[in-house]
Amino acid sequence: MRRKGESMSQTTDHALERTVFFSDAVFAIAITLLVIEVHVPHVERAGGDMAFWYALGHLMPNLVGFFVSFSVIGAFWMGHHRAFSLASRYSPRILGWNLTLLGAIAFMPFLTAFMAEYAGARVPASLYWGWMLVTALLNLRVNTIAVGPDMRGPDTTPDDVRYIRGRGLSTICASIVALAIAQFAPFFGPLGMLTLPVFRRVFCRPGAASIATSPAG
Repeated sequence: MRRKGESMSQTTDHALERTVFFSDAVFAIAITLLVIEVHVPHVERAGGDMAFWYALGHLMPNLVGFFVSFSVIGAFWMGHHRAFSLASRYSPRILGWNLTLLGAIAFMPFLTAFMAEYAGARVPASLYWGWMLVTALLNLRVNTIAVGPDMRGPDTTPDDVRYIRGRGLSTICASIVALAIAQFAPFFGPLGMLTLPVFRRVFCRPGAASIATSPAG
């Protein structure tokens, strides 16, 4: 309980801190597990230098999967970190949604390995980008609660809220584009994420406040 005369800024919301620490740990573990699926190739020393380059060439799908998923999980963590840095108090509403988001993040190393093992196949690529879309939707929900009236700090501005929601909507739209591309050219699904800056210009611009702050966001 806060003692008389103690300012709100001097109090610590331990429930919120534990939520953030646990979330950071899951993100860190998931992003680390990605590299486990990139196995060192066996190369006969008698094969010369070209044998090593040839072996690395066979690892290209795994390397592409690693860098794509590393970037994606890193981006989700950055958004999560940014949203929770604007929160000053815990709300029970966040717990279930945040755990579900972390479960989706933790599952991504498996889907990354599955897509890399069968590079160019429609089903693994569709599962990966479909899961990305689900994760993006969960991400938007969690971050919206974090900057909502139940959790946000007194210094959080409407522009902060709009930006957080705009980033979430942008990721959803880019995931939809990647999923659509994967139906016709599975190997080129990652190109859909290149549309992310375009969607951010749409949803994060000042005139998009009515879109980004809608209840559906």
